[in-house]
Amino acid sequence: MFRNSLSSNAMRPLALAFALSPLVIACADSRASAETAVSTEASVAAQEPPERCPVRPVAGLGADAAAAAVVAPDSARIDSASTLAGTDSVAGTDSSAARPAPRMTRADSARAALRARWASLDTLPRLPGSILPGCRIIAYYGNPLSKRMGALGEFPKDEMLARLDRQVAEWAKVDSTVKTQPALHLIAVVAQGSPGRDNKWRMRMPDTLIEKVASWAQEKDALLFLDVQVGLSTIQEELPRLLPWLERPNVHLGIDPEFSMKDGTPPGKKIGTYTAEDINYVIRTLADVVEQKQLPPKVLVIHRFTRNMVRNSDRIRIDPRVQVVMHMDGWGGKTLKIDSYRHYVVAEPVQFTGFKIFYYNDQRKPGTKVMTPQEVMESLEPKPLYIQYQ
Repeated sequence: MFRNSLSSNAMRPLALAFALSPLVIACADSRASAETAVSTEASVAAQEPPERCPVRPVAGLGADAAAAAVVAPDSARIDSASTLAGTDSVAGTDSSAARPAPRMTRADSARAALRARWASLDTLPRLPGSILPGCRIIAYYGNPLSKRMGALGEFPKDEMLARLDRQVAEWAKVDSTVKTQPALHLIAVVAQGSPGRDNKWRMRMPDTLIEKVASWAQEKDALLFLDVQVGLSTIQEELPRLLPWLERPNVHLGIDPEFSMKDGTPPGKKIGTYTAEDINYVIRTLADVVEQKQLPPKVLVIHRFTRNMVRNSDRIRIDPRVQVVMHMDGWGGKTLKIDSYRHYVVAEPVQFTGFKIFYYNDQRKPGTKVMTPQEVMESLEPKPLYIQYQ
């Protein structure tokens, strides 16, 4: 359910986004400490920093290069895709060849088609400088103007970056098959609880704030994601303003359908939506930036925790210049988070997958706790390559 405070006239400009945590389950009121979720063991903190992914311009990234730039599929991802939905490996054995194949049910057929679809994604062209699937991105999400909006703004800058370093090191320890890349995910356009002067129900963060967080990312050799909550505006109206930052090789994009209110309802009254047409516009725009500025491919993160948040996902057109992450953005207990990942991300394959961890909300209901990197890796297939902490 939405919180009653959303209708309050006393809501401050930034209140809506951090009040509207994704609504996978209703929570109790207890709040646990984030300290239990971030490992501070000396053995983790003392590790050598993991090798970072390159974030510099790469020549020859034009559209004509796509066909010649295919990277060999990551075998680990293909193997994991074969175990989707709890099914057995696609590969057979000598003994099974002597037995008649079991009759496939409709559910078996659907699972087989899903496995095939995910496996086919590993054969898509990958251009030089592509971050995925060779790296796993570990991002801190939020806004420095609010301690309630997420980890990015909850702590003073130096403490926040140190916590992110520890979190990245923990992921690197759990999975050494990919590089681990830190990122800051800044909400650069924030949905609002009041219409504002232009009646768009959103607030654009000032250039100075974006530049401040960009400098933090530069300092840590981290990626920067700019996140957009359009309110009653549109992604077509909001994205052009962010292009000067997106022309930088280490800056990427996140879009949040939850706050895209196409029917004129103020954000917070219901959950919004994006269509494949909206997302294809974003992909075309980012691809043009990559082409014109000769940049490494961009990463596009799309938040999702209900089916209707992204409509006609099968019509999303993949371009090798843009790597699309469908990101499970819901909060709650472990079982429900895993189910949401399967139902709203895995069941509708797009390209890559992401998973969000809430330091507070995931453990607010009695008996629940924050999932560890080990639990995420053991519980999810395909294994997400974008991890976001709020």
